[in-house]
This record gives sequence, C-alpha cells and structure tokens, in this order.
Amino acid sequence: MALEAHGSDLVQVVAVLAAGVIAVPIFKRLGLGSVLGYLAAGLAIGPFGLGLFADSEAILHVAELGVVMFLFIIGLEMQPSRLWNLRREIFGLGAAQVFVCGTLLFGIGLTFGLAAPIAFVAAMGFTLSSTAIGMQILDEHGEAASPCGQRVVSILLLQDLAIVPLLAFVAVIGPTAPAGAGSSYWMDVALAAAALFGLVAAGKWLLNPFFGLLAKAQARETMTAAALLVVLGAALLMQWGGLSMAMGAFLAGVLLSESTFRHQLEADIDPFRGILLGLFFMGVGMSLDLTLLARDWPLIAAGVVAFMMVKMAGVYIAARLFRAAHDEALSQAAILVQGGEFAFVLYAAAAESGILPGGMNAALTAIVILSMAFTPLLVFAVRRLTPQTVESFDGIEMADALSGSVLIIGFGRFGQVASQPLLARGVDIAIIESSVEMIRSASEFGFKVYYGDGTRLDVLRASGAGRARVIMVCVDDRAAANKIVTLVKAEFPAAQLYVRAYDRGHAIDLIAAGVDYQIREVFESASAFGISVLEGLGVPAGEADEIGAETRRRDAERFELQIAGGIYAGSALVRHNGPTPAPLTVPKRPGRALSAETAEVIEGSSSE
Repeated sequence: MALEAHGSDLVQVVAVLAAGVIAVPIFKRLGLGSVLGYLAAGLAIGPFGLGLFADSEAILHVAELGVVMFLFIIGLEMQPSRLWNLRREIFGLGAAQVFVCGTLLFGIGLTFGLAAPIAFVAAMGFTLSSTAIGMQILDEHGEAASPCGQRVVSILLLQDLAIVPLLAFVAVIGPTAPAGAGSSYWMDVALAAAALFGLVAAGKWLLNPFFGLLAKAQARETMTAAALLVVLGAALLMQWGGLSMAMGAFLAGVLLSESTFRHQLEADIDPFRGILLGLFFMGVGMSLDLTLLARDWPLIAAGVVAFMMVKMAGVYIAARLFRAAHDEALSQAAILVQGGEFAFVLYAAAAESGILPGGMNAALTAIVILSMAFTPLLVFAVRRLTPQTVESFDGIEMADALSGSVLIIGFGRFGQVASQPLLARGVDIAIIESSVEMIRSASEFGFKVYYGDGTRLDVLRASGAGRARVIMVCVDDRAAANKIVTLVKAEFPAAQLYVRAYDRGHAIDLIAAGVDYQIREVFESASAFGISVLEGLGVPAGEADEIGAETRRRDAERFELQIAGGIYAGSALVRHNGPTPAPLTVPKRPGRALSAETAEVIEGSSSE
C-alpha cells in the first residue's frame, strides 16, 4: 500500500513536470510568454481538467515559495542606496496607483449593485496586482532593471505593504469581528514592527559573518542550504509578524545586496525560484473553477472586463500624474492590470469575517484568476499595437562586409582605451557598437564605429568575424558577453577571443568557455591606484612596484585555485584588515633590505 501511494505521488510529480515542459515552450513560441503556458498547463491537469490533482490550494501554498524566492533575488539587485532613490516611486507612485485604482473599482462595485463593504473588499483585492506575474513579464522582456521596470517593482512593493492595513480593516468592519478587534489592531502593528526590526538587525549584524564562516568551510551544499535558510527564515519571520512572506524575502535580499556573497546566493537560489514559480502559476490555473464559470459566466465575464478596463485606466492615470510618457504609462497599465495572489488572502479573510458570502468569494476569485490569464495576452497586444519609439539612425552606418584583423565589439570607455595600442601600431580594426548615442559620441573624436548587435550571428558575420584574427569583446553586459563568446567559439573557432570580464566569477566562467584571454574590468586600474597610494605615503617607487608585483602574484595564485576549487578557494591569500592581520611579506631583491621608510609605513598601517 505504501508503495502504491508512493507511485501515485510520483505520477503527480511527472504530470506537473510534463505539463510545464510541453505547454511553456509552445506558448513562448507563440509569443504569449511562459506565464500563460503555466496557467494552461495547470488547468489541463487540475481538478477541472484531467483531475490528476484534487487540492490546488495545497499546491499554491507550497508554490508560493517561488514568489518568495523571486523577491529575494530582486532584493539582491536593490542596494539600500538604490532603494532609497526609489522612495518617491514606492510611496508616491505606488500609493497613487492604489488610491486611484481602489477608488475607481469601488465605484464599479457600487454600479454592479454591491453593498459598500463588499464593493470595497472586491475593489481593493483587485487593486493589488500579482507580484509573480508582473515580475515574470518584466524578467522575460529584460526590463526588470530598466527605469520603467523599476517603477513597476516600486508599485508592487507598496502593494505588498498595503495588504497589512487592508487585512486589519477587514477584521474590524466584518459583522463577525470580535469586540476587541479595534484594540488588537495596534498589537498587530507592534508585532509587524518587531518583525521588521528583527529582520533588519539580523541582516545588518549576523548574515555576513554567518556566510563568512560557512565560506571558510568550503562546502558548497552548505552554502546552498544556508541561502535557503535565510530566504525561508525571513519569510517565516514576516509571516509571524502578519506581513507578506515575499516582503520578508525582499528585505533579506536588500540587506545582502552589498555582501561579497551576493552572486553566490543568487546562483544557489535561482534554480529553486524558477521551478517553484512555475508551480505557483500552475496552481493558479488549477484553482479556476470551470463549473462556477459555466454557471455564472455572464456575471464573471462582465466583472473581468469591467475590472480590467477600469484598473488599466487607473494605473495609466496614476502613471501620467507622475509624468510618465504615454508609452510607459500604457506598458505599466498592461503589466499591472490583473488582480494578484493577495486578493485570495483578502477575500478569504473577508469571507471569514462575514463580509463576503461564499458564492461571492468564489466569483471574485474566478475573476482574479481570469485576469491573471488574460494579462500576458494583453501585454502581447499592447506591445504589438503600440507604435514603438524609433531611434534615429541618421548618419549611422550598419555593419556590413567589414574587414579587419581585429574586430572590437562594444566601444564604451573600456573599448576606447583598449583600441589605442592597436591604433598606435597601425593594426587594421573594425568596431561595432549597439548604442547609437555612443557611436555618435565616438565619431566626434574621429572614430569610425558601425552599428551592430554582437549577440546576433548575422551581425558578427557582417562585421567580418570570419576573417578576423582576434575578436575583442568589450561590452559591459555579462550576459551579452557570454552569448557572444558562445557564438564565436561555435561559428568562428579560428579567431582568438579576448574578453572583458565583469568580476572573478565571470572570469572563471570565461576560462571554462575556452577564451584566449580575459581580464577583470577594474583589476588593472585598481592595482595601479593602490601602488600610487603607496608612493603617496612615502614608499619608494621601486619598492611600491615590488609590492604591486607580489599582490598580482598572490591574486593570480588565488585565481588558479578558484578555477579548480570554486569561488571560495584560496581565501587565505587575500590580505585583510581584521583584528589579527597576517604580516605583510614583500619579496626582496638579492642583497637589498626593506627601507626604513617602507617598514615604518607598513608598521603604521598594520597597527591601524
């Protein structure tokens, strides 16, 4: 019997994986995005499809961790200074969107003949957009880090905060609310504040030392477990405080955003995030009650159309009030048009408090789910039908039939400096750049730069990559650099490949990809900077150079260890300024002693 039950569980796991693997590529091929693919897959295998799952709510509870991990990764990209710079968008634009949409949707609810409390709950639930869907759409279009994407993230963050007072308000106004509900509100606020303070304190004083200890153990699986522990622990703490689990994970990410372990944490969490987020969307698809939809379809269809149209208008108005361009306001409206996962929480709380009848709760939930399903279609339609602002290419030449023994891809500050020794030697070079502004700027200084996206194979061929002896990848985008390396290694293996690396981890990846040369973009300048500081402190130039050479040797040795043993290998070779610093050793030339001035400088630095 145990084996049979185990086999049944395995069937469900296989069904979930198969549904996602089949549906998502099809929908992405059609240009509809992965979200709609997951929703359709969940509907197909759920209670109202093949019936392989009976309890979609249980799946949603587990899959919600995908949203939590997604917000943690977003938080890792949001340094506190960057978040502070978005305060106007979070508390200004976000609050304006909630107020405008809430007011308009409340009016629509009254128009439908709903009682004021029911209309308020229905409106505010639909005002809170889906963080999972909004972030997934931004991520798929590569817009999460763009100014428009950051404003959408700010609105979603404010909405996550808004659920707390909304739940407290529902508890107070409900017919079945206990007599002390008003006074307990302040207890809830105090508990939420305590949870926030505890999380911030732990992030400020505990997390970095904690990961530092684990890094010394050099156990990769322990680091992965610790990353999961931090994400889930922060989410649980926020849940205990009555706040959003996703908000807790986001704050944990922000607190670790300036940590040296940021990239490792992101790499450890990302696989779990992707799988669980897909499972969340499938759980939403399973939750759609087709029986209810067939019975009450006129009311539900009218609700979906009315709520989505009014909310889209509200988001657009709020964006325009904050001086967003028409195209950006329309894009925000399309991305945020749906109701979100917090609507389920709010409607359930309202039903428990006696505000929403059971049938109304089910109908509103169905409206929210359908709005989630229609959002990718609406975003697709808006992007297709909205005329895109076309960048002027006047005076810009496209890369076509170029020739040169060296092809430079990317001509920002790094590429410009790297080109100088080649031009001084008379080397024949071809240059391509994807930024029109950068091309125009370079032309003012006499450079001939062609427009071309080096991540496209046809552009590489037109740029002469097949004839070039050396290809220099000087772009400042890690993902773009990796894609160019993959294309060049596959299509132009005879060319030597020199690549600008973002950091040590990227440099290790490039070596694994087989490039001929890589250099970390700030290494040389930072090394020269440090040597100049030594000379400014009075260290003779020759000895400063020796110290610089020793530092480079130790760095190279550590880098070799990292290539073989991972990013944390060779940590002992890094000098630090902790309480017990390792003594500075400088190789001396034969017969030459360390000068008194240098010894004095080093001794003074060590004592500090």
